[in-house]
Amino acid sequence: MPFKFPRWLAQTQDDRHAEQLYAAASSHSRSVALFSALGVPDTLDGRFDALCLHVVLLLRRLGRENTPAGAALIQGVYDAMFADMDRTLRELGVGDLGVGKRVRQMAEGLMGRVKAYGEALDSDNDQLLGLALRRNLFGTVAAPSEDALRALDAYVRDSDVMLNSQNVSGMIEHGIRFAKLMGDVGNG
Repeated sequence: MPFKFPRWLAQTQDDRHAEQLYAAASSHSRSVALFSALGVPDTLDGRFDALCLHVVLLLRRLGRENTPAGAALIQGVYDAMFADMDRTLRELGVGDLGVGKRVRQMAEGLMGRVKAYGEALDSDNDQLLGLALRRNLFGTVAAPSEDALRALDAYVRDSDVMLNSQNVSGMIEHGIRFAKLMGDVGNG
């Protein structure tokens, strides 16, 4: 059997940068304000949706690079996210046979959110983003607060603009800046 190098030895600088960017988006997705002030359900589904929202915003920014390096970072962020999801599911006790199926469902969920949030942010219809946020982040909430929806809509729009003002090398070197969330004391 031929010798195989451990993954961490084969990891490229692009892989490390993508993992760093994913970790930053993941950190912002855990902002207490999302769950306490805005009422996103503090459940596995709610946390996954908060993560997807932040990863979508990051992917939109990276997609604007339109270069091979940008494409490599996008793929690296996907890879980092789903390696994290795989690890998380295993820690939650999901068996080997169930992990692949659940990760595939999560990937499909992310792709649906990429499409829904992207179309909403690119649209002239101001209501589309609120509808996408209600359907995804508040899908299990009977009647989310209209104030929370408006605040989250503004946060997403402001974060999209803010991310677009950051260059990728700066995001890697100094971290990603998302907009300030209503009620947030960190991560702004």
